[in-house]
Amino acid sequence: MKTRSKISIITVVWNNAATIKDAIESVLSQTYDNIEYIIIDGASTDGTVEIIKSYGDKIAAFVSEPDRGLYDAMNKGIALATGDIVGILNSDDFYINPHVLEDVTLAFEQSQCDALFADLVFVHPANLERVVRYYDSSHFSPEKFAYGWMPAHPTFFVKRWAYERHGVFRTDLKIAADFDILARFLYTHRLKYMYLNKVLVKMRLGGVSTSPSSLWINNMEQVRVCKDNGINTNIFKIMSRYPRKILGLFKKSQGVS
Repeated sequence: MKTRSKISIITVVWNNAATIKDAIESVLSQTYDNIEYIIIDGASTDGTVEIIKSYGDKIAAFVSEPDRGLYDAMNKGIALATGDIVGILNSDDFYINPHVLEDVTLAFEQSQCDALFADLVFVHPANLERVVRYYDSSHFSPEKFAYGWMPAHPTFFVKRWAYERHGVFRTDLKIAADFDILARFLYTHRLKYMYLNKVLVKMRLGGVSTSPSSLWINNMEQVRVCKDNGINTNIFKIMSRYPRKILGLFKKSQGVS
């Protein structure tokens, strides 16, 4: 009997006692039975560490120590991962149902892809059933990086060898290191990918890249990433994606179950 693929899920957290339990429970409640769950904490002081420790050996690996930011912490998690497939679930996010990782691993096995992504919904922080925006990854193609478009990163899963062969997250970028790693994997190195036509993740509205100043930093970093990866773009191309984002407000009720 063929052994099912092991999937490593990494959650990075710092002082997020309010929501970390939702992320953890959404992983531990998955029906798929070959999961390695890794949590990297940035030396939290608000009770986050105690919440994580309460799950005992249900967490495969737990590290709590100072780091050099979000992407440094993600890289620590990747270094510890032993799974065939790696996914990253933010501490504010959670899987939409218990079958997500079953669906993901089955899709990898059937398609023989190197990477996979799907759709995501943004939900209201005070009402997690209220969908505010739908992130549709279905229209993605590598050429759209030039216009600031990428698949929803929390829905992105990739074979672990891709990190070993093509590198991990850049720590010299404040916001756009996820854009960079997807550009490297899907544009520069042309990993074989597939789109899974499902919503996999719920994300609370808000976050590091939503303030006006952060949006500008993100846009400029995306221009830099494109240049580094040989993608022909400019700030006007990058900013042209915003009208399409508005369409996500009108699709917010579709595909959520």
